Amino acid sequence: MTTDEPLTYVYAVARQTEPLGELLTTLRGVGRAPVGLLADPSDAGPAPLAFVVSPVPHGEFDETALKDHFEDLRWLEEVARAHHDVVQAVAAHATVLPLRLATVYQDDGRAARALAGQHETFARRLAELDAHTEYGVKIYLPPPAAPATPQHPAEAGAAAPTTPGKAYLQRRRAQHHARETVYGQAEQAAATIEAIAARYTSQRVRHAPQSGALSGPQENVLNDAYLIPDEHAEQFRAALADAARGFPDIHVEVTGPWAPYSFAGPPAEAPDPADTEERAP
Repeated sequence: MTTDEPLTYVYAVARQTEPLGELLTTLRGVGRAPVGLLADPSDAGPAPLAFVVSPVPHGEFDETALKDHFEDLRWLEEVARAHHDVVQAVAAHATVLPLRLATVYQDDGRAARALAGQHETFARRLAELDAHTEYGVKIYLPPPAAPATPQHPAEAGAAAPTTPGKAYLQRRRAQHHARETVYGQAEQAAATIEAIAARYTSQRVRHAPQSGALSGPQENVLNDAYLIPDEHAEQFRAALADAARGFPDIHVEVTGPWAPYSFAGPPAEAPDPADTEERAP
């Protein structure tokens, strides 16, 4: 294989149908490349399993190039956005099993063989995801308040602290007490969210809380994903919104609908995409 020939980038697994095929004719993926379906040649059913694919340049997506690109945040953001847009577009019209970012094969033939080799695993997981959608639930705490400036003793109706050190400790105690109240609300909210979710789904993934730029000035203390049957999605969201009103000092955020990234997971028997027999050299 020459370095001029494109590699096959795989976004997800779906079932090949005429409506999905028509949708993909207008879709563009990584590098604005056209997106299509690569069906499992061993699947003779009316809606065979298929990879959602597009061609990508060999020199930009081979194993060596990817190691460098994963250190380039701008490149990574562009590819991740294109990958996500394709998966979300497919998810709006069909059950989709997202694959991890930068899953690349040497060519369509290698990709098709990998799909056939994992047919049973992919088919089983797609069946489990049918008519389900992922929703995210996060709990944020407000930024810690600055210590309040104490009132003048005459205004406060109390004796002034005898030293600046005592005044500082009083302010810190008040701040600490307020923070404990907020954490207590967050714990109660988390328990309430779990109880609500238990009525609608049995699948949850607990992600690590976000930090830094992803959470902003607020503190993210809960970052869960739930797989919700589509028929219960509105009730789930409404119940969470109603419960959140009982916790005024924290912020409960519900996001979605999303493609089921948190519930896809690589199949246990799947070949490692770094395997040089399947992935681009």
